[in-house]
Amino acid sequence: MAIFDDKNSRRKQAPKRVVVSVGNARSNTLPHLRDNREIIHDAREEAFRIKKTAEDEARKIRLESLEIEKRIAQKEESLDSKLNQILQQDKKTQETRQALLKREQEIEKVRNDLTSKLSKVSSLTAEEAKKLILANLEEELKEEIAKRIKVAEEKIKAESAEKAKEILVNAMIAGATDWVAEYTVSTVKLESDDLKGRIIGKEGRNIRAFELATGVDVELESDVAGEIRLSSFDPIRREIARLALEWLVKDARIQPSRIEQLVEKAKAQVANDMSQAGRQAAAEVGLYNLPQAALDTLGRLKFRYSYGQNQLAAAIETSRLAGKIATELDADVTITKTGGLFHDIGKTQVEKEGTHIQLGVELAKKWNFPQTVIDCIAQHHEDEPFTSTESMIVHIADAISGARPGARHEAVEDYIKRLTDIENIATSFSGVEKAYAIQAGREIRVIVKPDLIDDANTVKLSHDIKQKLEDELTYPGQIAVTVIREFRAVDIAK
Repeated sequence: MAIFDDKNSRRKQAPKRVVVSVGNARSNTLPHLRDNREIIHDAREEAFRIKKTAEDEARKIRLESLEIEKRIAQKEESLDSKLNQILQQDKKTQETRQALLKREQEIEKVRNDLTSKLSKVSSLTAEEAKKLILANLEEELKEEIAKRIKVAEEKIKAESAEKAKEILVNAMIAGATDWVAEYTVSTVKLESDDLKGRIIGKEGRNIRAFELATGVDVELESDVAGEIRLSSFDPIRREIARLALEWLVKDARIQPSRIEQLVEKAKAQVANDMSQAGRQAAAEVGLYNLPQAALDTLGRLKFRYSYGQNQLAAAIETSRLAGKIATELDADVTITKTGGLFHDIGKTQVEKEGTHIQLGVELAKKWNFPQTVIDCIAQHHEDEPFTSTESMIVHIADAISGARPGARHEAVEDYIKRLTDIENIATSFSGVEKAYAIQAGREIRVIVKPDLIDDANTVKLSHDIKQKLEDELTYPGQIAVTVIREFRAVDIAK
């Protein structure tokens, strides 16, 4: 509490003597000093807090500014990148535009040249003018054609050679067989030539009865002593006749009634052998639950040969190959195995008219085989377009089985004719000097005249020869066409 209210009151009042003890004055001043210190302390703390808050706020603002600057820099980089892309695209567009303009000029030049040439040959007939135009175009485009052919071949080889080789090698390893093709005829050995007279019988009645019962021709005259040959287009009849004649020779009771008995017994034996062979063939390739009629018919292939190749063994081999290839290509293994086993089943129907493919399809339908198996039979020689991967696999497996070395037998005359035909096709092209068929007809080497055939036409010539071989010849496996162009300059120093 103040001692004086204001200045006026101080002047009006008379001065008074005030006595204050020292002890009391000191005690009254200390609380005020402590309050001032606290106020100063609080003020300093408040000032420090405000300063710290301001510094934190400033720091936060600096961080946000740095982040904003960073984002702005990133956006600037992105804009620079997009700008570069736009500039590059614009450059490419300009280059494309220039290329198109150049191409248009070239086309216009070609058009003008053709127009000029056409005006010169206006007196020619339409057919002559057409041939001239085609000749000129082929001359201009031959190098491009050769390049395209070469690029396409290299691409195909690069992409498919290794995979195809792997698949086919694995398939052939799995399908390898231990049989050798038989090239024999049906013969019966006799202990002596005296038995021939007994086989003929009185006035030839025994041999007539035998031929009538078996349906085969008996050839008593043979280059080998003590041997009889049995001739028939039906291999099953020939086998029945062989068994029956062997039994007759051992029995020594050769007479018409006995001949009929043994022929019937031989028929039953051969039928049982065929049925057993059909079941065994199906079991070898892992096929079960097939109709018994189908197995019995399949066994008839045991006595059939094509180019010396046993047809039942070939069917088993084809089935194995088809199954292995189907496994590699994730195709239906059961379908391909069945199609491979029965692809030549029509060859058993020798008494009916029609191709073995048509007869095989009829049998497959009769046995209620799936349509995919029927397609394999119908398409394995490409008589119909392939409708599935499985039918194509059976076609490939059949080709491998028939084309492998040692699978088939070929007459010397047919072999020489095939080699001659290959060489004649190659030499039929203009500019070819010589052609040689080598490796048993699996390769044709063509030597061309270097002054008539250039490098570009060499590639085109090999392609044309290949195409003509495929169109005009039938051959196992494949034929490699090698065209050789060599230019030599020879001089003699004297």
